[in-house]
Amino acid sequence: MHKEDKGRGVSVNIGGEREARLSLSGRLYLENLHYVMEWVDPLLEQPLLKSLAVDLAGLVRIDSAGGLFLLRMQEEARRRSIRFEFLNISPGVRGITDLIDKDVIEPRPSPKVRSGGFFEEVGETTVMFLGDFSQCMTFGGILLSEVLYSTLHPASVRWKDLLLSVKKIGVDGLPILALISFLMGLIIAFMSSLQLKQFGANMYVASLVAIAMVRELGPIITAILVAGRSGSAIAAEIGSMRVNEEVDALVTMGFNPVRFLAVPKVLAAILVVPLLTFFSDLCAIGGGMAVGILGLGLTFRTYAELTSWALTVHDVVTGVVKAMVFAVLIAGVGCQRGFSVAGGAEAVGNATTSAVVAGLFLIIVTDSVFALVLNYVKW
Repeated sequence: MHKEDKGRGVSVNIGGEREARLSLSGRLYLENLHYVMEWVDPLLEQPLLKSLAVDLAGLVRIDSAGGLFLLRMQEEARRRSIRFEFLNISPGVRGITDLIDKDVIEPRPSPKVRSGGFFEEVGETTVMFLGDFSQCMTFGGILLSEVLYSTLHPASVRWKDLLLSVKKIGVDGLPILALISFLMGLIIAFMSSLQLKQFGANMYVASLVAIAMVRELGPIITAILVAGRSGSAIAAEIGSMRVNEEVDALVTMGFNPVRFLAVPKVLAAILVVPLLTFFSDLCAIGGGMAVGILGLGLTFRTYAELTSWALTVHDVVTGVVKAMVFAVLIAGVGCQRGFSVAGGAEAVGNATTSAVVAGLFLIIVTDSVFALVLNYVKW
C-alpha cells in the first residue's frame, strides 16, 4: 500500500501493510490535522498492521496541536499492541512534544456501572456522607479559629473586601427580599383574614403576621434568599480561584487562603443577614398592614399597636440569633464547597449547586433544632 497526497502544507506518504511506514513532511498545524487524520486513522484500524514507523525527517514545523496528534497516534498504536517508533525526529519537533502534558493523552476511564444491590448503594452513600461531613467539620474548625483570630486582630481583616461582601450580600439583595417579604405578609394576612373574620377576630391578623414572620418565616426566607444568591456566588468565586490556581498562588506568597478569602465573607454575612431579617420582618408587616387597612377596615395606628402588643423581646432576639447562625452556615458552606473544587468548569458548577443544597438543608435542620429548644427556653 502506497499513498501520497499534499494538502495545506503537509505531505503524507504511507507504505506497507503489516509493517507500515508513514512519512510526514512540511508543516503540521491545527489547520491541516483533519487531512492527516483521514489517512492515519484508517491505517491504525487495519487488523493486519503489526508495526508502524513514523518518519519525521521532512517535517519542518509543528504546533502544539500537531505535537499532541503525534503523541496520541503513538498512544493509540500502543493501545492496539502495534510496535511504534519515531524516525529522524528533529530537536524542534521533540521540543514541542516534550512540552505537552502526557496525562492529557491518556484515555479517560469509562464510568463504573454499579452492579451492587440496595444495601451496597446505601453503604456507598453513607460512606460519602460521612466523608463529606468529616471535611465540613474539619473546615468548620479551621474557619472558626480564623474568625476568632481576625476578631482579636482586626488589622488582619481585609476591610475593603468585607465592605464589598456587605454590598453583594446585603444591599444588592434588598429589592428581591423586600418584594418577597411584602407578598408573604400580604398572603398570610389575606388567607388568615378569610377564616378569622367569620368569628369577628380580624384584629388578630396583625398578631398572626407579626409572630409568624419575626419568629420563623422572616429568618428562613432571608436565609434561603441569601443561600441562593450569595452562598452560590461565594462557592463559584472561590471555586474559580481554585481552578485558576489563584489559591495556590496565595499559599506560595505566604497568605492564609482561609483568612484571606473566607473570613471577610463570613464576617460580612454575620453583620448583614440579621439586618436583612429585620428588614424582611418590616416588609412583611407592611404587607399585612396593607390587607388590614384596605380589606379589614383597620387603621394604621390600630394595626401598629396590635403588632407591638403581639411581639416580645424574646421573639425579636430569637429571630436575630437564628439569622446569625444561618449566616455562619451559608457563608461557611459556600467557602467549604469552593475550596473543595478540583477540576474544571464542571467542578465549579457542581460545587455551586452543592453549596445551595447543603445550605438549605442545614437551614431547615437548624431551624427545627431552634424550634424544639426555644419551646422550652423562656426568659
